[in-house]
This record gives sequence, C-alpha cells and structure tokens, in this order.
Amino acid sequence: MTPRPITKRVAIVTAGALVAVGTFAAGVGVAGPEKSKKPAKAEIAALFDGWNDALRTGDAETVADRYAKDAVLLPTVSNKVRTDHAGIVDYFEHFLENKPVGKKIETHINVLDNNSALDAGVYEFTLTDPDTGAKRVVEARYTYEYEKRNGQWKIVNHHSSAMPEG
Repeated sequence: MTPRPITKRVAIVTAGALVAVGTFAAGVGVAGPEKSKKPAKAEIAALFDGWNDALRTGDAETVADRYAKDAVLLPTVSNKVRTDHAGIVDYFEHFLENKPVGKKIETHINVLDNNSALDAGVYEFTLTDPDTGAKRVVEARYTYEYEKRNGQWKIVNHHSSAMPEG
C-alpha cells in the first residue's frame, strides 16, 4: 500500500465529512420539524378558569387582554356587538361593577387543531348589586372560540346569552 499525499488524505476526509453531514441534513429534512400536539381538552377548559380569574381582578383591561385584537364579543347583558379592544374594555367596565363570579354548568370542548378550539355550554354568574349587595344568579349559554396566536391562547369569538326559558 502506498501512502497517499497529505492533500489527498485531507480531501478524502473532507469529502467523507460532507457526505455524513449531507446524510444527516437529508434525514432532518425527511423527518421535518417537530410537530406540536393538539392541546388536551383540559388545557382548553382551563382557559375559562384564567378568564374567570381575570374577572375577579375587577380590571376591565386585564379581562380584555385575554381577547385577540380582532375578537368579536356578543355579550350577555348588552345588545351592542364589541369588535375591538376598546369596546370589549367598555363592556367589562360595566359588567365588572357587579363583581361577577362564573361557574361552568355544562361544557363541550372541540379541539379543532393545534391552534384552535371551541368551548361551548352553559355557565352561571353570581352577580352582586353594587348598591344593595344583593346577590343573584344568572344562567347563560356560551361559546368561546380560541386561537393560539404568538404562542398564547386568545379568545377570538365569545358569545354569551341568557337562557331563553326561565
């Protein structure tokens, strides 16, 4: 066996390294980026808890920050459709005067894909009259549509309406 000149050995080693790197890169390309998993229904259900906790702060901005910038809110105790941040803040400034505390009665969650889900059902709110302190419970139907935007779940559509019967 005759020894190869150093330049030939370097060329062979370099070529071998390039083949190895190319094979690794091709393998990554075939496998593709890691796919994110669909969220569990429990993760989507917990979004209501976060929203309800935001209500308890009494701060309309904190509640409105849970909504996407282009969200649509069809609120329970207002006939006005809210389609921007300022409108959503305005609604919650009035709603929060009654110190609402929500509780889900019935829920149905549909995870549509990795970045969107629906939560619909029935909830009730215990409201406290700011003047008298009297409490009353209001039952309503709800639908939340969530989208993950920039890594955070946001409400993009929220419909809430008092129960039509009773």
